[in-house]
Amino acid sequence: MTPSPSFIVAIDGPAASGKGTLARRLAATLGFAHLDTGALYRAVGLSLLRAGHAPDDGAAAIAAARGLDAATVLPLMNDPALRQDTVAVAASKVSVVPEVRAALLDFQRDFANHPPGGAPGTVSRGAVLDGRDVGTVVCPQAPAKLFVTADVEVRARRRLSELRNTGAEAIYDAVLEDMKVRDARDSQRAVAPLKPAVDAFLLDTSMMDADQAFIAAMDFIRSRPAFPDFL
Repeated sequence: MTPSPSFIVAIDGPAASGKGTLARRLAATLGFAHLDTGALYRAVGLSLLRAGHAPDDGAAAIAAARGLDAATVLPLMNDPALRQDTVAVAASKVSVVPEVRAALLDFQRDFANHPPGGAPGTVSRGAVLDGRDVGTVVCPQAPAKLFVTADVEVRARRRLSELRNTGAEAIYDAVLEDMKVRDARDSQRAVAPLKPAVDAFLLDTSMMDADQAFIAAMDFIRSRPAFPDFL
């Protein structure tokens, strides 16, 4: 595979492992573009709903996915509507359309190889992508791959705290069970199952705070032979 002109950091891991927070902090520190790949399906779903299309309208979903670009996607990532239940339902429906998955895979690879810069029309020197299959499927050529994980009980407590901070009522046992079911579904699915790349750095955050995880990740990234001299 042709080397990317940008330095790519690929971060995978299960829900509530801390990979999203870590990815955003790494991108900000390195001055790289950041992409939450899992939110792309929500972006397609939200685009459909706002355009007045039904989430199960396959043709509209394909057109929306193929029409995404960095200029439209990045603002959506900070849109509170992206986390609404209706958008989650729409995302689950569009995610089963093969042409949508293919279009979003192309988008992710283009973003990684030609990450947008801070100003319109500019390109960043690197990209940080987090999700479920970035290091194994999207960017297997990435020079820095991390698989961020934590004990399921720890992740359930983190998710419980997140939910309660938003005002939602949640019970630990229910959150824990939901997380176990999701882990099994993600790791056992036929297409792009959740698993670490063979050359990924395994970062277990069970006993780490955010600062400790960040330092460990940065130490690994800086150790990579392809790490840019300008950083």
